[in-house]
Amino acid sequence: MADQGIHRVVIVGGGFGGLFAAKFLRHAPVEVTLIDRTNHHLFQPLLYQLATGILSEGSIAPPLREVLREHGNVSVELADVTGFDLQARTVTAVRALGKPVQFSYDSLIVAAGAQGSYFGHDEFATLAPGMKTVDDALEIRARIFGAFEMAELEHDPEVRRTWMTFAVIGAGPTGVEMAGQIAELSRRSLKRNFRSIDPAQARVLLFDGGEMALANFGHRLSAKGTSELERAGVELRMSSRVTDVKPGSIVVQGPHGEEHVACHTRVWAAGVQASPLAALLASATGAGTDRAGHIEVLPDCALPGHPEASRRSPCSRASTLRARSSGASRATPRPGRSSTATSAAWRRSRASGRS
Repeated sequence: MADQGIHRVVIVGGGFGGLFAAKFLRHAPVEVTLIDRTNHHLFQPLLYQLATGILSEGSIAPPLREVLREHGNVSVELADVTGFDLQARTVTAVRALGKPVQFSYDSLIVAAGAQGSYFGHDEFATLAPGMKTVDDALEIRARIFGAFEMAELEHDPEVRRTWMTFAVIGAGPTGVEMAGQIAELSRRSLKRNFRSIDPAQARVLLFDGGEMALANFGHRLSAKGTSELERAGVELRMSSRVTDVKPGSIVVQGPHGEEHVACHTRVWAAGVQASPLAALLASATGAGTDRAGHIEVLPDCALPGHPEASRRSPCSRASTLRARSSGASRATPRPGRSSTATSAAWRRSRASGRS
């Protein structure tokens, strides 16, 4: 039982924000409880490599307990947070077998991250999975490799072409990396693996409603990314919105009207929204939220009226704006190639967790 006089810090979320907050407090005179509904940290920038068979799960998703095993003042709880009582300073969660539990705190850090957005069409998720978790990446990997296997068995050219058409929806960093890696997989990694098909004949289509890929990176970097994609064999369909996802096809509204594209493998990388926990916090504090569910916080990321509670994730508007202005994410994604800088950052992250 912890000393009643020690300062208790509860961290919700074991992603980048939560993990590094716990590591930062290693030598502080506090008792830290990190709560996450999975038992692993996830290095999301490398999910596309898991989805295309380059990396295994353990390479990008080490157990939180392993990363924090040398941090004696940190305990990890596997539970799903369901509510906050900011007056009583407690967090309510449900453990794996459904048993509710409460955690008391003196300081609260909520770093629950973000989730994919289908812009009001959640029914698309079954046919066009997003890529935010290990399970998502493994599902996409099974569909990609399964599509080549189905094409190998098929004799009808039209049906075979449908299996070998891959649609990536959203030309942000995730979509660009995913499209480039599928093209690289088909043209290099799978070369000479099949007898009836040539994997290099696969079509990789990248759709986005904007005018250019990687629009948030500016014209120069967008042009560079576009050049890399085209060199890899990706077909860019800009100014094209996917309006429906059906079994065996997608419906696209493009510059020349509506088009039906026959394909079985779709990857959704078109948008994100805040974790549902942001809405719980907003309800508890009266703080406002934007259209994507980001909760409005003070410049120091504290919740209005509750300096003991702070948001350290994409769920808060202030932290998102701060990250954008810092220039920390300006490296251009390299379609179809492993990012040396990203991999090095991951190795440093894991090493510092053991120091």
